[in-house]
Amino acid sequence: MAPIGAFLAISGEFKIEPILLSLAVFFWVGGFDILYALQDDEFDEEHQLKSIPQRFGRKKAMNISRISHLFSLIPLFIFGIMIEATWIYYIGFSLFLAILTIEHILVKPNDLSRVNLAFATMNGMGGVIFATFTILDLFSFYF
Repeated sequence: MAPIGAFLAISGEFKIEPILLSLAVFFWVGGFDILYALQDDEFDEEHQLKSIPQRFGRKKAMNISRISHLFSLIPLFIFGIMIEATWIYYIGFSLFLAILTIEHILVKPNDLSRVNLAFATMNGMGGVIFATFTILDLFSFYF
C-alpha cells in the first residue's frame, strides 16, 4: 500500500503504476516473510499460531514463498512496459530475479542455517539493486 499512498500524496492522482508496485511489494514481502517464518515453526506449534509454515509444513511453505516471489515479478515486468523502461530497468529486474532465485537456493527445508543470509542480506541487496537500476533508467532520458 505504501507506493499507492506515497504516489497519491505527492501527485493527487490515481494511476495503475503505483498499484503495480504495491502488488509487487506485497508478494515480495510475503515471499520472504514466509521464508523467515520457517525458523519459528516450533514456537508457532507450541503457541498454536497458524503461520504458513506451521499450517502447511516446510516444503509447501517454501513452494508458497516461491510462488509469491514469482507473482512479485509479474507486476514489476508490466510496470517496466508501462513506463517504457529501457534495458537499464530490465538489467535491474534480471538481477532482482537472480537474487530471489539465490534466496530459494540458500534455504532448504532441512537446513535453515542460511535463512538470515537469504532474508536480511539478499533481500536488502535485491531491493537496493532494483531501486538503483530503476532510478538510473528514469534518469537515462536526461543523458
